[in-house]
Amino acid sequence: MRVAALDLFALAVPAEPPVRTSFGVMLRRSALLVRTRDADGAHGWGEIWCNFPARAMAARKALAEDVFAPLAVGPQFDGPEAAHAHLAARTHVLALQTGEPGTFAQVLAGIDQALWDMAARKAGRPLWMFLGGTRADVATYASGLGPEGADKQVHAKRAEGYDAFKLKIGFAPERDRANLRALREAAGPEATLMADANQAWSVETACDRAAGLGEFGLDWLEEPIPADRPAAEWARVARAAPTDLAAGENLRNDDFESAMGEGAVRVLQPDIAKWGGFTRCLPLAKRAMAAGLRFCPHYLGGAVGLAASAHLLAAAGGDGRLEIDAQPNALRDRLLPGFPVVRAGRLTLPDRPGLGYDPDPSFLASVSA
Repeated sequence: MRVAALDLFALAVPAEPPVRTSFGVMLRRSALLVRTRDADGAHGWGEIWCNFPARAMAARKALAEDVFAPLAVGPQFDGPEAAHAHLAARTHVLALQTGEPGTFAQVLAGIDQALWDMAARKAGRPLWMFLGGTRADVATYASGLGPEGADKQVHAKRAEGYDAFKLKIGFAPERDRANLRALREAAGPEATLMADANQAWSVETACDRAAGLGEFGLDWLEEPIPADRPAAEWARVARAAPTDLAAGENLRNDDFESAMGEGAVRVLQPDIAKWGGFTRCLPLAKRAMAAGLRFCPHYLGGAVGLAASAHLLAAAGGDGRLEIDAQPNALRDRLLPGFPVVRAGRLTLPDRPGLGYDPDPSFLASVSA
């Protein structure tokens, strides 16, 4: 594998409606795509996380162009894993020097996706199959519901084929409970429900709030406390909660091993656009499932990263669910023609090589930032 060119595409559209979480409001939908090309004309696509803050995309694009592209273009690698190791090693000290290991990890994750997509395309195989998967369809859930009008959103998403739903909580306790009650009533007793607090609570508050969630029959409670809290605090919340705890979108490297080893987190959720790409996330998925955990990749972004997440889950196997944001997002719904489509709670990936999709050139041009 030899990369001849690395291209970046910065995309943005208004968030209509704005995306509200316990830690802030997102007014713009952004996506930073990376395309790798080789001398034979083969190519691959990936997506670099850039949701927050509002101008995060510009910083990551500059980092990819100024630091990573000169390292990735030219050398010959045995494959994507070797390229990942090379890029990680060559940027490790600089990531420490700048105090931005997360930003570096996000750029590397997007490049890694593109390299695996390119490798699978050259092999003429769907990426999920190239990575060792045995079936093309994955279970899904509609994410990002609420905090306003979640019950109405459930009806719309059910009509689109969803049968599992996740509500944003972490606001005033009476508001959270009212929203959960309305969500359960709208979804019905058989529907799968989850809740995401987005790191909103202290350990004491989390124990108190979690203990009262039993009546809603949740499948999991996501990030009740900040991701960097000590393992003992996660264990306290796990003992108080009537459901499994989920986390992973804000973890990196050895954080995952600690989370799995302590046993408080039962649903592991790495984000392929924030850390690891396929090279790190797929082995992590297999270790997690071997330890008896569920693997449910996190994702909030554009269609390329969502397609990569679907291939990751299909390659990993197991009973995990693919997160698909329920809110309108043109960068997800219009970027890859024909994707995503959910039927009876599942998404089926195509049998075309690689990701199986390419961005629509005219739409790509129309939303370039």
